[in-house]
Amino acid sequence: MSSRIKEMMRVATARLGGEQSPRGGTSQAGRAEASRTARLGGGGGSLRRQPQPQAPTVRTIYCNDREANAPVGYKGNSVSTTKYSVLTFLPKGLFEQFRRVANLYFLMISILSTTPISPVHPVTNVVPLSLVLLVSLIKEAFEDWKRFQNDMSINNAHVDVLQGQKWESAPWKRLQVGDIVRIKQDTYFPSDLLFLSSTNPDGVCYIETANLDGETNLKIRKALEKTWDCVIPEKASEFKGEIQCEQPNNSLYTFTGNLIVDKQTIPISPNQILLRGCSLRNTEYIVAAVIFTGHETKVMMNSMNVPSKRSTLEKKLDKLILALFATLFTMCVIGAIGSGFMWEVHNRALSRWSEMEVLCSAYRFCGVFINEKYFYLGLRGRVEDQFNPKNRFVVTILTMFTLITLYSTIIPISLYVSIEMIKFIQCAKFINNDLNMYHAESNTPALARTSNLNEELGQVEYIFSDKTGTLTRNLMEFFKCSIGGEIYGTGITEIEKGGAERAGVKIDDDEGKRSATAVHEKGFNFDDARIMRGAWRNEPNPDACVQFCRCLAICHTVLPEGEETPEKITYQAASPDEAALVAAAKNFGFFFYRRTPTTVLVRESHVERMGSIQDVAYEILNVLEFNSTRKRQSVVCRFPNGKLVLYCKGADNVIFERLADGNHDIKKTSREHLEQFGSAGLRTLCLAYRDLSREQYESWNEKFVQAKSSLRDRDKKLDEVAELIEKDLILIGCTAIEDKLQEGVPACIETLSAAGIKIWVLTGDKMETAINIAYACSLVNNDTKQFIITSETDAIRDAEDRGDPVEIARVIKDSVKQSLRSYLEEAHRSLRSTPGRKLAFIIDGRCLMYALDPALRVNLLGLSLICQSVVCCRVSPLQKAQVASLVRKGARKITLSIGDGANDVSMIQAAHVGIGISGQEGMQAVMASDFAIAQFRYLTDLLLVHGRWSYLRLCKVITYFFYKNLTFTLTQFWFTFQTGFSGQRFYDDWFQSLYNVIFTALPVIMVGLFDKDVSASLSKKYPQLYQEGIRNTFFRWKVIAVWGFFAFYQSIVFYYFTAAASQHGHGSSGKILGQWDVSTMAFTCVVVTVNLRLLMSCNSITRWHYFSVAGSIAAWFLFIFIYSAIMTSFDRQENVYFVIYVLMSTFFFYLTLMLAPVIALFGDFLYLSLQRWLFPYDYQVIQEMHKDDPHEYSMIHLPERSHLSPEEARSYAISMLPRENSKHTGFAFDSPGYESFFASQQGVGVPHKPWDVARRASMKQQRQQQHTGRS
Repeated sequence: MSSRIKEMMRVATARLGGEQSPRGGTSQAGRAEASRTARLGGGGGSLRRQPQPQAPTVRTIYCNDREANAPVGYKGNSVSTTKYSVLTFLPKGLFEQFRRVANLYFLMISILSTTPISPVHPVTNVVPLSLVLLVSLIKEAFEDWKRFQNDMSINNAHVDVLQGQKWESAPWKRLQVGDIVRIKQDTYFPSDLLFLSSTNPDGVCYIETANLDGETNLKIRKALEKTWDCVIPEKASEFKGEIQCEQPNNSLYTFTGNLIVDKQTIPISPNQILLRGCSLRNTEYIVAAVIFTGHETKVMMNSMNVPSKRSTLEKKLDKLILALFATLFTMCVIGAIGSGFMWEVHNRALSRWSEMEVLCSAYRFCGVFINEKYFYLGLRGRVEDQFNPKNRFVVTILTMFTLITLYSTIIPISLYVSIEMIKFIQCAKFINNDLNMYHAESNTPALARTSNLNEELGQVEYIFSDKTGTLTRNLMEFFKCSIGGEIYGTGITEIEKGGAERAGVKIDDDEGKRSATAVHEKGFNFDDARIMRGAWRNEPNPDACVQFCRCLAICHTVLPEGEETPEKITYQAASPDEAALVAAAKNFGFFFYRRTPTTVLVRESHVERMGSIQDVAYEILNVLEFNSTRKRQSVVCRFPNGKLVLYCKGADNVIFERLADGNHDIKKTSREHLEQFGSAGLRTLCLAYRDLSREQYESWNEKFVQAKSSLRDRDKKLDEVAELIEKDLILIGCTAIEDKLQEGVPACIETLSAAGIKIWVLTGDKMETAINIAYACSLVNNDTKQFIITSETDAIRDAEDRGDPVEIARVIKDSVKQSLRSYLEEAHRSLRSTPGRKLAFIIDGRCLMYALDPALRVNLLGLSLICQSVVCCRVSPLQKAQVASLVRKGARKITLSIGDGANDVSMIQAAHVGIGISGQEGMQAVMASDFAIAQFRYLTDLLLVHGRWSYLRLCKVITYFFYKNLTFTLTQFWFTFQTGFSGQRFYDDWFQSLYNVIFTALPVIMVGLFDKDVSASLSKKYPQLYQEGIRNTFFRWKVIAVWGFFAFYQSIVFYYFTAAASQHGHGSSGKILGQWDVSTMAFTCVVVTVNLRLLMSCNSITRWHYFSVAGSIAAWFLFIFIYSAIMTSFDRQENVYFVIYVLMSTFFFYLTLMLAPVIALFGDFLYLSLQRWLFPYDYQVIQEMHKDDPHEYSMIHLPERSHLSPEEARSYAISMLPRENSKHTGFAFDSPGYESFFASQQGVGVPHKPWDVARRASMKQQRQQQHTGRS
């Protein structure tokens, strides 16, 4: 007991800060003892350490000591990506649903329907709203359940945790900050870890970050030398380090922190950090310490949703809903005023007229069917407020609310659910499964990451595109180079060939012949015998050649894999450019074959003498990494003889700024070579070096280590220190890498341009390269007038030579301002003199920075919108996003951004629609996008086919919903005039409830899924059809007004035709027909007519259209047969008891059912005919042009390496069979038959169908008759 009390006292003392070492630690023995008693979930552990007070920006972690970390309260490692919990699902789910104005409106209507003033039963509004909410909540619950299952599988995955001096398996969710874990090969990291030790020599490991950024190339991580011995659990249990680092943040590629071990402070860089979600490769196991857990890990802090985007059509739909609200309000005001005035007539008449005179006056004014027996209309007794003639204002207000509930059906409650369902199926079944957008080589289909923007794809007017990896393949090949002022490489690029063809120069085929020394492998496509196989020794500049090759072989972060032979080795690089440069060094005789944390091993050939080979180990002392701001990379290395050299490679403008004075000839020559390479469409880099003395290096390295150990602004300080050594460089030469265009890019751009879409290229490449890519992509041609704004002018260069930053900024801004103004005026003059002339605007990033100034932005936007093509070169990721936002907000045009790299994410999110290309630069662009495709050329199908169809279908769905609900509600409105504006309902409650959700729901969904005006091939053959979407032809107020007019007309037909037809009608029993007989007959006409009207508006009709329309009408009759045959205790059901059977016993019911739809639809038929004849839409012209075209029966070719199962291949072949168009109408009706007949012609096995047999028999008989006639 006494020992237990002592232990408790020790705990209390520790918590009060007693018995601490100067650093807050304990003795090694005590800490070792504590570590042996530590257990998962708390308990035990060190009891004598208390975290010191820390700044908000610094986190202090005690490794292998849970008790010391417990008071801080770090978050656990369990993660949850679910949107709801069991307790919050219902309230939060309902809150999300009622954020929609339409759902909130129907909730208010449902509440009103429970009050005495409601003329309808609550079921009328509660049932449809409940169905809508139920469907939405089930969808939400299903999606959240999937997320929950995924979370559970991740949280319960196991990892080895150090307990005492042994490894024990524990689930991820029980990890805590400071734990020591062991990660085995090919497993994932459970949290953000500090890499301590590895089974590989020199404390290195290889990781794959595909889950983080999509890059599959391996990356190297190096443990701190101080912790290399923590491989075995005995040594790991003795490790008691203290980590001081930054607070959790979402920056994936930065980390600032220090490790304090034995009173020694060691800086921690991102090279020692292993992020959650990455996996361990090519390493047996590693040991690491947990620093961030759960939702504080970097990957979880990056897992926020893509910014919510709403389509333009959806925003316009909100305006239509508001218009319906206005219509509803107007109808209610009319009824309320009429009701109040009618009772005022009664009130005044009572004092002067007899009761009979009052009744007659009311009848004459309001058309109320009143008889003498209705004495209660005298209103002399105590009456409800709603009918009290002494309070006209109250009568008006209460009647207003009554009519709101009565006319609530004017707002389509199922519209949003139907649209969501249509969009989801369009994405899941049509876009994702379109084999025309399937890339066989990478086995990558198209992917719709959101279904909110389908129709937006059909209205895009501006496309902002990255170049590298988007227009080009991002498969870099070393093609040419310049060394010491001499160009090497004899190949001809695709851009050069295209330029020669435009200039009318014929390229001699002999130029395409390659020499015996030519090599073409992955990353290297080079031909020049002067430099291959050691021939560079005979060049006038062999020393420059050696420096050039060494720079390529040493200055990089590439990891070699496989056997250490030139034939079998493979290179894992962060970018294809780096792999291409290292491959070039290998082919030039400088073979990089091994890397350790501190050395690079290169097998050099022909250096000492021709034919000599030697392995040289270069010690890498410092690496100054590449980033988008620095635009360069440097390494400081020590040669075997002790010589210190800095090698640097980067963009030409960055390197030239840091060259030493002198050597003007090579600088001038290299500039000319860079321009020549850029004109050929090649990507260029400059190489330079600097010899360092020992004193220079040691002085600089002290500053570097100090900056690297800083916890605040580490990156900024490292950049400042790098500037101190990256100067006085000696230019070696430059490289030229070819990135070929993707297949089909020029044809795709031509098609999109013909569709009225303007394409802008935003790239970080040189202006010459960007212009030539624009030529190769058909964005610019020889007839295009170009407006170029560049910072490479004499005036700007003179200002740069003077070196005054303020003066440089002023000169550039004035130059940009003057150029924008003059070019804008010239563009207007050019268009006036030569209408239709193609204009192109080209600007570099430096000038763009000033052009985006608010004072110049208007001119920039005006000039850009006039031009058909815009090319922005040397732009940063932020500038890409600014340009996209400028057009989106300034011009109010629908924009689309497409890119493949992390530098395109901001541009993708700034546009209305973001497209990610799953290419060579990882998946960050895809993860931030709305749609993902594998190749740029697939934009043709995505926009011109799926986008255009989605726009047309949704426009038709929305306008049809507007029409059918307005038609239904107006019949009730006309009935109100006959009831003295009393709010008497015309239809039974269940009729009103099920009208939208059962009797008219399915056909409109079929239209939203299957309606096609022209085929996919014709959509691409006539891209001008796409301009109807850009102009928003099918969702204008004019179109809505036409639908509204016919809804108005048809409602009058339905009400007055049926009322007049039944005025003298009677049933088989002799009783005259009452209100419920008339309303049931009118409702039947409404259901039949609106469903038939939908067929009239279809451009193509499939079996699904017939099934849905016939099924909806049949559902109505089935319902009314059952509903009117049942009598219950509910007071309102007796109204329609046996009604349908009474109606069907009369002749006039069938006559009305035939005549009313014909009369109602006659106006629509006449309008559609005249419109198609006199004012046809573009697609209708195409329909007429191709209605008699025979089908082109060609063999169906599946994509190579399509990875389809035999059943999928057969389904695809069937889907590609031609459809038969009707020749009997002007509409392009698609017949669902004849699949097996066409399939037999194509060699695809499909079961024969009876109508095919009959068709072939009739055709055979016709051929026999024709043959007999000829004979």
